[in-house]
Amino acid sequence: MPTFSVVTAVYDPRIDDLRACLDSVDRQTWDSWQHVVVDDASTDPAVGDLLDADRTPGRRVLRRGTNGGIVAAGSDAIDAATGDFVVLLDHDDVLVPEALERLSAAIEAADDPESVDVLYTDHDLLRPDGRTASPVYKPDWSPERLRNHNYITHLVAIRRTLLDEVDGYRTGFDGAQDHDLLLRVCERARAVVHLPEVLLHWRQSPASVATDTGLKPDAYDAGRRAVADHLARTGVDATVEPGSHDGIYRIRRTVVGTPTVSVVIPTGGSTGRVWGRTRAFVHDAVASLVAAPPGVCHLEFVIVLDEPANPVVERGLRTIAGESLVMVHYDRPFDFSDKINAGVAAASGEFVLLLNDDTELHTAGSIDEMVGLAQQADVGMVGAKLLYADGTLQHGGHVYNATISHAMLGWPGDHPGPNRLLAVERECSGVTAAAALLRRDVFDGVGGMSLELPRNYNDVDLSLRIRRAGYRVIWTPHACWWHFEGRSFEHPIDPAEVAVIERDWRDELRNDPYYNSNLAPGRTDWLELPWRSGAPPYELLPNGTRVWA
Repeated sequence: MPTFSVVTAVYDPRIDDLRACLDSVDRQTWDSWQHVVVDDASTDPAVGDLLDADRTPGRRVLRRGTNGGIVAAGSDAIDAATGDFVVLLDHDDVLVPEALERLSAAIEAADDPESVDVLYTDHDLLRPDGRTASPVYKPDWSPERLRNHNYITHLVAIRRTLLDEVDGYRTGFDGAQDHDLLLRVCERARAVVHLPEVLLHWRQSPASVATDTGLKPDAYDAGRRAVADHLARTGVDATVEPGSHDGIYRIRRTVVGTPTVSVVIPTGGSTGRVWGRTRAFVHDAVASLVAAPPGVCHLEFVIVLDEPANPVVERGLRTIAGESLVMVHYDRPFDFSDKINAGVAAASGEFVLLLNDDTELHTAGSIDEMVGLAQQADVGMVGAKLLYADGTLQHGGHVYNATISHAMLGWPGDHPGPNRLLAVERECSGVTAAAALLRRDVFDGVGGMSLELPRNYNDVDLSLRIRRAGYRVIWTPHACWWHFEGRSFEHPIDPAEVAVIERDWRDELRNDPYYNSNLAPGRTDWLELPWRSGAPPYELLPNGTRVWA
């Protein structure tokens, strides 16, 4: 059974907060722990008095002669730790009494307990009035998201041998020391386990990042350097800048070479009225890419056009795309999957961008952004941010949570989302094929689009097959299109297609690792469960559908 060393660096906290922190460790229901407390030369004599007066058998108190900062004090605490796992605890935070017991159970429940090197849990905020609020329900291990911001934060337990391998904290990263440490240990960790339970209360104090993320600008610079170092160590050629919101980072990857991206657009040549004018959808979709400032990638346009087609459609495409146009004439009944497969078969690019005809480029450089992510060997597909014509969000990545839908559907298009999830690149269970980029070898390797799904769920199936093949599926907010969804054709749901997707992916559609089991089933907006105990307020039907009371 694992032993735990809780390590806490102390410097001039409020005495009541420190007492609550110490008491929360003493009250643990798991017996195999020690608490290493390092006083970093606090100026308040009451701190020393409390640490002297309130000794318990499991606590070891060390004192520094001079104030060295969080990295120095935290390193001293880690050096003194003797447990199998080191648990990081700030001097004003509070552990749930069962925290260590639940960590132990999670380790033992793993397929290979000896391979579990890092664990993290959910947390909430401890308000100044003593009440808890704002639970942060995290996804399972999401390496791309960790690059963009420290979504893990608290509570974290790291195997001691792995801490020794990476030499613990690094000097010069005070304020971002945990993010830097997590990046380095997760580069080597055999297994990173997420326990979806709130096991720590992160105290909101006037000087805390939990209260105001703008209070520690030096910490965010240290975090930027930590991410840049991580990318260099892992072979990703990129620069790192401050992100659009405090605490997140903007990664700009270098596209290798001048790859060809084949933009595959199935179309019937339909027209519609958007923003006060009538448009030929496929013309405007292609024209928006042609008119954008040139990027690194060379574009080839593979248009899969229904027959018989209006000759004006093809003539217009030849005028817009010129020699970059590849026409595929399609004379069978509508089948989105078959049309995509036919388009990819005719493509010459090493990357393919699957794109609906009722789209218009919103953000210049989107394709280069997506290629920068997709050129990573373990990335199978990259999805883009899509906006409705009114500027609200249509696609922020798929969520499979007893439903199949889009994250934060209908939210304001510029909203960062809960815990910044709409402002960062992150893993998703799936992305829509309305704008999805992948390497040609990945598309071919998983067998392309399923012909059992001619209209609906083909992108869900493709995403899940890509993930089953061992690849990550990434969504990025830095690639963006307008999507005039529903304008070009209707989307009837065929019960036969529902049966296929249920047959092949029933479990995956109810257990999204990038959502959270504490969130309300059947929703995709990170809404907390509306109950805390007793029977849930829904009826579970035999087919797995939840009907809310």
